[in-house]
Amino acid sequence: MFYAKLNDDGTLDRYPYTLTDMIRENPGTSFPAVVTNETAASFGVVPVTPAVEPAYDYTVDLNRTAENKSGEWVEVWVSTPATPQEIADRTSDKANSVRSERNRLLADSDWTQLPDAPVDRTTWATYRQALRDIGQQPGFPWNITWPVKP
Repeated sequence: MFYAKLNDDGTLDRYPYTLTDMIRENPGTSFPAVVTNETAASFGVVPVTPAVEPAYDYTVDLNRTAENKSGEWVEVWVSTPATPQEIADRTSDKANSVRSERNRLLADSDWTQLPDAPVDRTTWATYRQALRDIGQQPGFPWNITWPVKP
């Protein structure tokens, strides 16, 4: 369950907020084992209807907040453009991640190139070359097609 902490005037103080946060912030209060929404409301804490998180887009920053819509608090995702440096950093991180996975797959298939390996070495060599060529794909690093392991 999602919650928001409200100010005394009913405006949003903090979101997301948990019942554990509420209990921690009120150490002198004895809460029941199951805290109801009514009990939470007496501390300015209201339930929030969650929204589906938008698909990841490395060119934007996503922040979630809560808004009161006709008396019901709902989660809202706010999208703002990422800076060129953030985009460059995310692209570099993604490229490193893809290369790490590629290197792992290559290491896992090293044995196939041994002279006495009981496999079709040509098929495996083709697969391994496709792994090495991942960085040359047009969509690299965000949109790549992994070769199928033989």
